[in-house]
Amino acid sequence: MGRETREARLQRIHSDAIAEFDGIQSAMKDERQQCLEDRRFYSIAGAQWEGNLSEQYANRPRFEVNKVALSVMRIISEYRNNRVTVDFIPKDGSTNVKLADTCDELYRADEQDSQADEAYDNAFEEAVGGGFGAWRLSNQYEDEGDPENEKQRIVFQPIFDADTSVFFDLNAKRQDKKDAECCFVLISMTRAAYMATFDDDPASWPKTIQFVQFDWVTPDVVYLAEYYEKEQVSETLRIFRSLDGEETKYTEADFEDDPDLEQMLLSTGSVEVRQRKIKRQRVHKYLMNGQRVLEDYGLIAGSEIPIIPVYGKRWFIDNIERCQGHVRLAKDAQRLKNMQLTKLGEISAYSTVQKPIFTPEQVAGHEVLWAEDNVKRYPYLLVNPVTNADGGEQPMGALDYTRAPEIPPAMAALLQITETDMQEILGNQQQAEIMQPNMSGKAVELIQNKLDMQTFIYLSNFAKAVKRCGEVWLSMAREIYVEPNRKMKAIQTTGEPRTVELARPMVNKETGAIETDNDIADAKFDVAVDVGPSTTSRRAAVVRAITGMMQITQDPETLQILGAQAMMNMEGEGLSEMQQYFRKKLLKLGVLEPNEEEAAAMAEELQAMQDQPDPQKELSDALANEARAKASLAMANTEKSLAQAEESRANTIVKLTSVGMDEDAAASPQAPPPRDEKAELELEALRLENRMRKNKADATDTQIEQLRAERVTNDTMVQASEAMQQAVIGLSESVSVIGNAVGQMSEAVGQFAQVTSQNADKAIAALSRPKRVVREKGRISRIETEGSE
Repeated sequence: MGRETREARLQRIHSDAIAEFDGIQSAMKDERQQCLEDRRFYSIAGAQWEGNLSEQYANRPRFEVNKVALSVMRIISEYRNNRVTVDFIPKDGSTNVKLADTCDELYRADEQDSQADEAYDNAFEEAVGGGFGAWRLSNQYEDEGDPENEKQRIVFQPIFDADTSVFFDLNAKRQDKKDAECCFVLISMTRAAYMATFDDDPASWPKTIQFVQFDWVTPDVVYLAEYYEKEQVSETLRIFRSLDGEETKYTEADFEDDPDLEQMLLSTGSVEVRQRKIKRQRVHKYLMNGQRVLEDYGLIAGSEIPIIPVYGKRWFIDNIERCQGHVRLAKDAQRLKNMQLTKLGEISAYSTVQKPIFTPEQVAGHEVLWAEDNVKRYPYLLVNPVTNADGGEQPMGALDYTRAPEIPPAMAALLQITETDMQEILGNQQQAEIMQPNMSGKAVELIQNKLDMQTFIYLSNFAKAVKRCGEVWLSMAREIYVEPNRKMKAIQTTGEPRTVELARPMVNKETGAIETDNDIADAKFDVAVDVGPSTTSRRAAVVRAITGMMQITQDPETLQILGAQAMMNMEGEGLSEMQQYFRKKLLKLGVLEPNEEEAAAMAEELQAMQDQPDPQKELSDALANEARAKASLAMANTEKSLAQAEESRANTIVKLTSVGMDEDAAASPQAPPPRDEKAELELEALRLENRMRKNKADATDTQIEQLRAERVTNDTMVQASEAMQQAVIGLSESVSVIGNAVGQMSEAVGQFAQVTSQNADKAIAALSRPKRVVREKGRISRIETEGSE
């Protein structure tokens, strides 16, 4: 048997897809038809009278007081006030936390760039209204107009009328359809757009679920089908072992993408040790019309079908998937209320004025007068007399009077019962509208929580869909976001954008090995979502709780932290910059964990502070050096004074010695006349004593001046020390540095004062001791201080 041609294969796939779709649509038709009717019931004016009821009320008023729509809008508003998003968590709970945070930020960036809110809002509204909604994920080029730019991003796209457009295979039982093997998504195009795109006569895909009874005109469209089918693809896995014994796995696609990869591995000493056949799950996508496959897209990114279903309420009964939204159970009560209001409208349309009833003979000729009375208000009206049996005229009044219609008692009771039933079915939202202004915040939260629990199932089911969306996104990102050193926009938890560089080589500081940072290809995470009963604003509740805590604490640091947290949770225009300031403040206090960029900025700031000299430390060092210099100068001056005193003493001795020598020389050549030697000695001693007293007084004056100068210096340094201590009190962050400096300065001052005092005492003591003249052979040889050896 010959190999199947491409055309034959596509035709076979088309035939199989048509047969598969017919079976799915037939099984799901009744349920999906009700979903469509439910959505029309609350959203389209007049649709509440569609069906057999419209025939019964033909040519009669048909009023609608749509209370179902108000209840649906309240649920939608609750959801929009509390968006649900994904959180990627490492499977082992600890490692790759940084990569998980990067995936969170990239996911938020893709949501923002592709306006994912539109896809989410449409799917949630269809699920709440009809019971079923959906959206899709797809990959698109960043710049469609740039042929050189091969980079792609993941986009979120809405699917409209999902209850009549999205069908999974009947074997898929899970709510998130992770176990589905195929999926059909019907899309519509006008005939003109179809012919312009495909240039052939359109053949629409068979779609039988529709309801257009109340619509006067519907667009002429052609339906196409996107067909997603899971395939098991066999691949050869080649394992190479490097010189250090580490094994690395490569697929054939890796070698096709990089023709030099194998040569590079061999040149670096890597050896292929074995090969392994594996099967991988991939998704094949086709575009079909009613006759043929229009386009074969091949294998798409990711291993999961990128269609995300959302259910309002869901069951499996009799092996058929059944779903409904918030509308279905309230339809009968709403119809009954509309019928009662219509009947009341008809009754109230009748005149409430009692009108007289006459015979034609009585009003003959006065018809206009009676007809214009309601407008012209005549003062009186005329009637004709009645001819009796005898042929005479007999005056006669009105035969009877008309009566205003009365509301049946059963209808009044039914109106009250219907109103109560609708409140019980839709949730009594009037409780939130009757709250008094003086009610406490806790009471408001309790009422709001009670209302939220009535609709929590819709938010819970939507959270399951968002979780599935995160799993599909991650499977696509592992194949799309793989370019080394690619820079992408990421959105942080605060809503601020930042740049992420993918697959960036880096050196592990602990091991020294070269690793790849932000490698999305290795991202294997669990996906978590968080949803719970909400208030009008969770942030407002947090602010109220924080302000309450601030009333019971007196710790300044705790108050500072609580105040910053309150500012971080406030909502309003123009608060982003202020919240950034308080976030930085909390980071410095260690309350919040910094992200990658914040950690890098804090490290740079710390390094800059370490490199920059501390002005307080420089000031304290300068003051200490100045004190040491002054102490050294004072000690030098003291030593100088002592030296000068010794010099004066030596000069005195020299002078005394020279005086004695002159006297001996004068006496030797000639015999002097006899003198009183004792008197001369006493006179000479008096002279010497006077000179010594004068020298001692001069030295003492010098010492006193030096001591005064030293005392002024000490006072100045003490004042500087006191001023420094006052400065230390105001500089809490530099207490230790300045304290050390003050200690050093005080120690230097103490040493200086001690040394100066000791030297001055020694000098004064030396000068104050009694002196005696030593004579040898009748001459004065020296002057000694008493008590010295």
